[in-house]
Amino acid sequence: MDQLASLDKYRIAVLMGGRSIEREVSFNSGRTICDHLDSNLYEVIPLFQDELGRLYILPWHFLHRGKITDFKHRLDQEARLVPWDQLKQLVDFVYIAVHGRYAEDGTLQGMLEVLGIPYLGAKVFGSALGMDKVAQKSFLASQSIIVPQGFVVFADQVNDLDEAYLEQEMLRSEIHFPVIIKPSHEGSSLGIRVVRTLPALLDAVYFAATINPGTVQDVLVEEKVEGMEFVCVSIEKVNPLNARERSWFSLPLTEVVHEAGSDFFNYEQKYMPGRAEKITPARCIPSEHEAIKFVCEQVARLLQFETISRVDGILAKDGRIVIIDPNSLTGMGPATFLFHQAAEAGYSHAELINMLIENELLKYGMTSRRFKTVKDGMSDNAQTRKRIAVLLGGDSNEREISLESGRNVCYKLSSVRYVVIPVFVNDNMELFKLDQRLLLKNSTREIAQGLSEQAKISWSDLPSIADFVFIALHGGRGENGSVQGAIEMLGLPYNGPGVLTSSLCMNKYATNQFLKSRGFEVPGSELVERAVWLALDAAGQKKFIQKHLLKKLHGYPLIVKPHDDGCSMMVSKIQTDEELISAIETVFAGNKNIVMVEEFVQGMELTVGVLGNEKPIALPPSQAVAKQGILSIEEKFLPGAGENQTPAPLSAGALAFVQKQVQEVFVAISGKGYSRIDCFYQSEQISPTGKERLVFLEINTLPALTPATCLFHQAAEIGMKPMDMIDMIVDLGFKAMQAKDLEAPRAEQSADNGDIQASLF
Repeated sequence: MDQLASLDKYRIAVLMGGRSIEREVSFNSGRTICDHLDSNLYEVIPLFQDELGRLYILPWHFLHRGKITDFKHRLDQEARLVPWDQLKQLVDFVYIAVHGRYAEDGTLQGMLEVLGIPYLGAKVFGSALGMDKVAQKSFLASQSIIVPQGFVVFADQVNDLDEAYLEQEMLRSEIHFPVIIKPSHEGSSLGIRVVRTLPALLDAVYFAATINPGTVQDVLVEEKVEGMEFVCVSIEKVNPLNARERSWFSLPLTEVVHEAGSDFFNYEQKYMPGRAEKITPARCIPSEHEAIKFVCEQVARLLQFETISRVDGILAKDGRIVIIDPNSLTGMGPATFLFHQAAEAGYSHAELINMLIENELLKYGMTSRRFKTVKDGMSDNAQTRKRIAVLLGGDSNEREISLESGRNVCYKLSSVRYVVIPVFVNDNMELFKLDQRLLLKNSTREIAQGLSEQAKISWSDLPSIADFVFIALHGGRGENGSVQGAIEMLGLPYNGPGVLTSSLCMNKYATNQFLKSRGFEVPGSELVERAVWLALDAAGQKKFIQKHLLKKLHGYPLIVKPHDDGCSMMVSKIQTDEELISAIETVFAGNKNIVMVEEFVQGMELTVGVLGNEKPIALPPSQAVAKQGILSIEEKFLPGAGENQTPAPLSAGALAFVQKQVQEVFVAISGKGYSRIDCFYQSEQISPTGKERLVFLEINTLPALTPATCLFHQAAEIGMKPMDMIDMIVDLGFKAMQAKDLEAPRAEQSADNGDIQASLF
């Protein structure tokens, strides 16, 4: 395994096992994939992750064991331990065969994105959204996909539930017994029950919430839809001549018939040979077959799945197609649905698996090979205080703002409580420890020029040198869930929201659609794709503007901006067709593939900081005063430029209204730690509805912490100094990790959050 493969073969790592309770299913999948990969095309590398998150190159004599416990005790003696950062030296592509938490939820994807390693399946946002059944269901419903009626019992409600509350929620949701209970973050039917009475419902909710040892999660209570249960596997096909041309096609459907006396397709029926009945193709008429495929392919696109999708649903007796469980990856045991359906379509196991890899390789444009030696990382032996690694720089257009933020955080972290370790993240997402000489350089370019190989550390070294990672990155992989996923994979606490919230909020359009689905006011917006725009001539562009933009967004003025950037990068206010064309082309010239065009909102522009975890508080809002109609980057960050009025010149009632809505938005997106939310306040006089309202523009999950940031202004209004605020952000990060792992009782967590509120006021 130490030698590089011959240049005519790609090295395919099949990653199996994992940290979730589905690790045995994953091992089964990984073994099957290894068995059927074409060894004439690929060098196959079995890669195993244990429940502690450690990676091993698995000896082939372990691969065909019946259970992980058969060889687990021998790993340290007979398997090769691989730090994450060495992985790119050993493999060219990762075939993800892990399931569940830390696998399908964006964390693994985030780590691979940070390391720059191509991999199979949905990327960070699609994975995170696909694994969160609560968010996923809400999102699909907002896009007119039929999902079961029901309600959610949130994790912090579980220990205080009673039958009266559940009965009330069933009445409000208009559902009746029997109902299905399922955990929000598990697969393989784990934690699912069907119940018919209130006492059984109470017990089932607690069972689902605690199915994963050491955690408490949200639980869905849903109507039990009667009809034909189906499984639809869809494949994304890539044009080998043009990788941007992609289309979904579905394999023949499988109909699932539960065993007699069973209410649902449980774990044993899924994975035990000969259990239940799986009929492929499903016994429905051709028109129903095609209608189901159409909906399932639509679901795959909406959830931003890639390469493969498995959607479970019910063809209801009244003809409705009800989606019950979309999956961004699917089990690949020898007798799973995937291979049933592939066989009906004429594919063998090997043909299907190799087709999936080939489609993904085409998307990555893997036509050349590059090997790189990664130096051993460095360690920091300071043990007396909490060690905080501050990440700054990064790969986005906002790297210079990140330098300012990170440097300021380093200075404002208490030297009494912490050992501060500045860590520079270069354009390739490689890490370097900085001394004070480099930290004080004027630009990231100057820092990069002064770096040495001796200063280089690996991502895998972070747990050995730090107790906490403070992400001072802005934009790109630093803020879109990738770095968050990588740090979670390493088991470290960090500041700010988690993977799903980060990846969602980095996409402004998706955020607006999500907030709209939750009843919040957002501007109307449309996306313009590079390929569509460049295919139009001048007349076509004018027609596109009139038909698709002005008509839907109610005319000029309009706002043009990238849908995934911040710090006012390439944002412009538009008054004419000519300005709009120029602005769109400017964004595309800035290496962006999608432009967001948004209706202009009249009102007072506000920016509002939020602090907290389960019980956040909104800081006093600031009015952002823009001289040219929209804030420039200079007005945001140049000393002496720009103007922020804190608190905003609003009545006490209006300020309370703003803060309440901002807190509700933060809770809706599952925010953690801190964020900054930008919005427009409209009084009754200027609101088109005639009622006071707040229109939300965007959510910044890692807002700038430069010396003059408005967050410090707002904190100062309630008596909090910048050092105290940064200290609190670190404390909230530690508490978020404790809450996730249930290392502290939930009652203590509530008290902690209450203490935070008390300290702020």
